[in-house]
Amino acid sequence: MNADLLMRAPIALLPVVIFLAGLVQLDGYKLLRLRMMLALVAAGAVASGASYLVNNFAFSHFQGSFLTYSRFISPWIEESLKAVLLVFLIRTRRVGLPVDAGIAGFAIGTGFALIENIYYLAVRPDTDLPVQVIRGFGTAIMHGGTAAILAMISNTLYERRPSQDIRFLIPGLLTAIALHTGYNYLLVRPALATLSTLLVLPFVILLVFEHSERILKQWLEVDLDSNVRLLESITAGDFLGTKSGSYLQSLRERFRGEQLGDMLCYLRLHGELAVRAKGVLLLRESGVEEPPIDAETREKLNELGKLEQAIGKTGVLALRPLLVTTGKEIWQLTLLRQ
Repeated sequence: MNADLLMRAPIALLPVVIFLAGLVQLDGYKLLRLRMMLALVAAGAVASGASYLVNNFAFSHFQGSFLTYSRFISPWIEESLKAVLLVFLIRTRRVGLPVDAGIAGFAIGTGFALIENIYYLAVRPDTDLPVQVIRGFGTAIMHGGTAAILAMISNTLYERRPSQDIRFLIPGLLTAIALHTGYNYLLVRPALATLSTLLVLPFVILLVFEHSERILKQWLEVDLDSNVRLLESITAGDFLGTKSGSYLQSLRERFRGEQLGDMLCYLRLHGELAVRAKGVLLLRESGVEEPPIDAETREKLNELGKLEQAIGKTGVLALRPLLVTTGKEIWQLTLLRQ
């Protein structure tokens, strides 16, 4: 049986790996490195193992049938476990755009499906190969697709309000659970479940990818110009005469003079690092290998952290109108630290 399993497993799993590779190729900015991708697949596999234990425990206390449980209970458990990993990635700004969030989600789903499909092949070795392949393919695309959609929706909502609590996860999680439930409802007919999955999820994911790429290009053009103008006004000594400078001076009643000086230094450093990060993205888009982060940039990142501590949380909040601290703005500094 082991030899037969080794022969059948690649047939059922290869399509989803190809789809994941295709998503990576669609990412013109190469936001996720190979090491990160492999780590996410491994994390998804661990989440799949955890779901096996949780589902076994939950089903042992469930009064209904296994069919009812698989349709209406297990999707909540499995999507929630995948969501835990995605919350960590989004809140720590390891992903900052719908594109890389979607790829990260699909990688997690790929690892999740990998373990689930191997388990299915092992416990049902007598099932016809075509049925195993169809079910394995559908399950893999479903797990990867729901995690990708969950990640993209959650990342978009978190970007709008980076300081919000866990509520940003709810719309994406409910969408993923609904799709997962629909797939499990059709699973009594594997071919129909797989066909429905192939017709819906890849199409939705590709549409979001294209939209995200356009938004990213617009953000790079507009925000880069804004960063450059800010730096020019500070360097030329004209900053205090601008609207941003007037706003900073209006904070005199709330902050000491040395704090205001630190705030101005913080604005300058943040602008320089933002321009550096956007330069990295533009180089990646054009296919040019970006130079490694130099010692000067690392020193600026360290200095920015020290200034943030000196200003305090209240000071950073006061600077938000000048920094435009959306999710992308915060993430681009994480990009440099990586």
